[in-house]
Amino acid sequence: MLRFIAFVTMAAAAVAFGGQPARALVEIDINQGNVEPLPIAITDFISSDGIGADISGVIAADLKRSGLFAPVDKGAFIEKVSNPDVAPRFEDWRVINAQAVVIGRVVEEAGGRLRAEFRLWDTFAGEQMAGEQFFTNRDNWRRVAHIIADSIYERLTGEKGYFDTRVVFVDETGPKEKRVKRLAIMDQDGANVRYLTRGDDIVLTPRFSPTRQEVTYMDFAGPEPHVYLLQLETGQRELVGDFPGMTFSPRFSPDGQRVVMSLEQGGNANIYTMDLRTRQTTRLTSSDAIDTSPSYSPDGSRIVFESDRGGRQQLYVMGANGGEPQRISFGNGSYSTPVWSPRGDLIAFTKQSGGQFSIGVMKPDGSGERILTTGFHNEGPTWAPNGRVLMFFRQAAGAGGPRLFSIDLTGRNEQQIPTPDFASDPAWSPRLE
Repeated sequence: MLRFIAFVTMAAAAVAFGGQPARALVEIDINQGNVEPLPIAITDFISSDGIGADISGVIAADLKRSGLFAPVDKGAFIEKVSNPDVAPRFEDWRVINAQAVVIGRVVEEAGGRLRAEFRLWDTFAGEQMAGEQFFTNRDNWRRVAHIIADSIYERLTGEKGYFDTRVVFVDETGPKEKRVKRLAIMDQDGANVRYLTRGDDIVLTPRFSPTRQEVTYMDFAGPEPHVYLLQLETGQRELVGDFPGMTFSPRFSPDGQRVVMSLEQGGNANIYTMDLRTRQTTRLTSSDAIDTSPSYSPDGSRIVFESDRGGRQQLYVMGANGGEPQRISFGNGSYSTPVWSPRGDLIAFTKQSGGQFSIGVMKPDGSGERILTTGFHNEGPTWAPNGRVLMFFRQAAGAGGPRLFSIDLTGRNEQQIPTPDFASDPAWSPRLE
């Protein structure tokens, strides 16, 4: 197994340029139904080599991919920034309709450590909106870029960004009838792919812990799958437990202390939780149906799951300690793979109807159902930690294997996430610390 190398912790400090940032005119109201992307200029950061331009390129790509920003073509720039310590010529940026401009600098200090700093300016108010600096080693320059993009996103939208995050997924290679499946992890934009298992056994449904750098997943090393915990920083693997019958869809509780899963016994499956400290298992449902794919609400008080107890797969919500489940899905077709938003306001799901698979969202009481995207085979949504973007996998008709895609809550900003091979079962990490 390849060892996962943890990111070096970075120090951040405010960069002061003439007092506190002013209340700027430019901002994005992301609660509107139709948000027009904000024109923003991302200049090449000043550096002694090309790393400054590389960092600004990743920042621009992050912001553009969110669907909320429209980076201005560098060929339109009038001012060529040469001194990041001097305020830009605002009239040069206004004339090309750049409502905000980002300038920065990257300096290599003694010992090879990098210092990266940036400033965000409101070109119409003529005021600085944000300024920070970060220290890290050179290998982590992409993470610096993601952190800066998060800072810009938060300052202009009022909500946390999601760029300094990772995604664990199942990497798939080989012919369909003999597919090799490995756990892999990457940055949310598809960069820095690392393989966490060798592919000796089939692996499925990796899920991040919300509190630690570890994932839970299923491994089909024998006739029945086992649930494992994998420490990402050390590569150490720990068996959660041996269960009678088949195990499905393990997922962490919000506090990271429990795992909720589906266990099959006697032809039906029920929802169980396991305390990871005591290894004590508690049964939450008791039916003759198949109850599976459980997911906690972000406050840990409720669980959503799928069940065919009504004759077809539908979504149900119950208390975290069990109790009578309440059905929340009532549309045509069948519903599966529910996952609660980190914001608590929505539940994402897969819906199969009319020979098509859709990714959609609904409120926890089942109201407000919206389909975001539909295709030949879409499945397995996972939320970005800010609850604004979903990732899922898609198998196109006639294609050799699945690919990863992201889509925002408007349903208009859908993009493929690059991966080296076929990919499925994505799970988004919490924000990195």
